[in-house]
Amino acid sequence: MARPLIVAIDGPAGAGKSSVSKILALRLNFTLVDTGAIYRCIALKASRSGVAFDDLPALQSLLDAVKVTFRMEEDKNHVFLDGEDVSAAIRTSEISLAASKVSSQPVVRNALLELQRRLALAAEHGAILEGRDIGTVVFPDADIKVFLFADPAVRAERRYEELFQKGHEKPVDQVLADQNKRDKEDTEREVAPLKPAPDAVRIDSTHLHLSEVVHQIEGLVSAKRG
Repeated sequence: MARPLIVAIDGPAGAGKSSVSKILALRLNFTLVDTGAIYRCIALKASRSGVAFDDLPALQSLLDAVKVTFRMEEDKNHVFLDGEDVSAAIRTSEISLAASKVSSQPVVRNALLELQRRLALAAEHGAILEGRDIGTVVFPDADIKVFLFADPAVRAERRYEELFQKGHEKPVDQVLADQNKRDKEDTEREVAPLKPAPDAVRIDSTHLHLSEVVHQIEGLVSAKRG
């Protein structure tokens, strides 16, 4: 059986990965695997269970029992943790920072690596995976690799608007500070740091509409399909 076409979209928070990936999945009828959401689920479960992010034995026990699934409902990719819809709960600033910490642990990354690959390879038509190490670690042989980035101030404004719409208002300067902290942790961690794959197509979304980014990646898919 032929492997489904794999599209890897990496980049920092606020670059537009989630929005672009969702639209692409709908337009191409591809399976969307939100790898960042998987790490957020682990961070949420650890926080709820009182497990420290550096307690490796406890994290391993948690990982052995966790179940993360996705389901597209009304054009939204819902995330389920052990059967509970946690789509909103994993998107807070606190869980964002916690996810960065927990994802730096090799025991976590190793456990979730196979899950991410299985979800993608089980796709019927193709799969879109978005995160921070898809093109470098999870699928270094992805058919298409994109590194999506934007000016930090613009990314912070986007994050502020997202939080505001969900009722989690926070000063933009605090959002930017949190973002800078996470960027530093993501790029400097020893295990699977955030960086473009050597053969990734770099797209600067600072001054682009979502539709423009989507069309660029659709063009890459069309070219790959020949």
